[in-house]
Parts: sequence; structure tokens; C-alpha cells
Amino acid sequence: MDQEEIMRLFNLAIKREVEANAFYTAAAARVKDENVRTIFKELAGEELDHMALLEGFREDPTLQMKMAKPDADYKLAEETELPELTVDMRPTDAIALAMKKEQQALEFYKRMAASCSDAGLKDVFENLSNMELGHKHRLEDMFVNISFPESF
Repeated sequence: MDQEEIMRLFNLAIKREVEANAFYTAAAARVKDENVRTIFKELAGEELDHMALLEGFREDPTLQMKMAKPDADYKLAEETELPELTVDMRPTDAIALAMKKEQQALEFYKRMAASCSDAGLKDVFENLSNMELGHKHRLEDMFVNISFPESF
């Protein structure tokens, strides 16, 4: 994989993080529920962190990154319908929406890793996939706790 292709992959990944930040920022501005707004604002901030991380790797692909893989993937997002973003969204729907977005991001990074012949770059995208899996896992925990409070 040549340097131009590496830059193209990083630029694509950065663009996805910018889009995710814009989505969560717009979603936070649209919803009425303060808890939902807080969730979306927090996720928007995390997407900016991802963008900064990717920009760092784009500038210096030799940087080291190791994201711990969560213990389990509940695959709850895969079994949940993608809710529509609405002004009157309930917290459970907001978390379901965020879970699906994180699932899409993790799948994107898995595809990026699979397309890499460079072992170092593949490792970067696998670690980014693990980071998204961690977010998805956290959101799935929130979803279960809010949707099924009796399951403590």
C-alpha cells in the first residue's frame, strides 16, 4: 500500500468522524429531553476525539495505539431497529440510535482493516474498530439498563 493510498484511507476515516460529530451535534440540538441531549453531546465530543486521533496517525503512522477489546459483544445493536431521529425522542430510542451508529462505525473500521496489506495500518484500523466496539458495548449496557431496569 503506497503513501497516497494510506492518506486516502485516513482522510476517509477522518471524514466519517466529522460526519458522526455533525450528526450527534445536530441531534443534540433537536431533542427536547435533557438526558438525550447529554448523551448526544457526549458522543459528539467522542467523535471529535476520534478525529484528532486519526489526524495524529495520518501525520505519523508510526504512532502506537492499543485499544483493549471489550470482554463481550452483546450484538444488541445488530438486533435493534434503527430509530428515526425525532425532536421528542425517548432516551431508549436515542441510545438505540447511537448503538446503531457505533455498530456502523465499527463495521466501517473492520472493512478498512481488511482492505489493508500494511500490517501497521491494519493494526491501527483494528484498534479503531475495538474503540468503536467499546462505545457500542457501553451504549448497549445503557440500553439494557434503561429498557429493562428489572434486569439489574
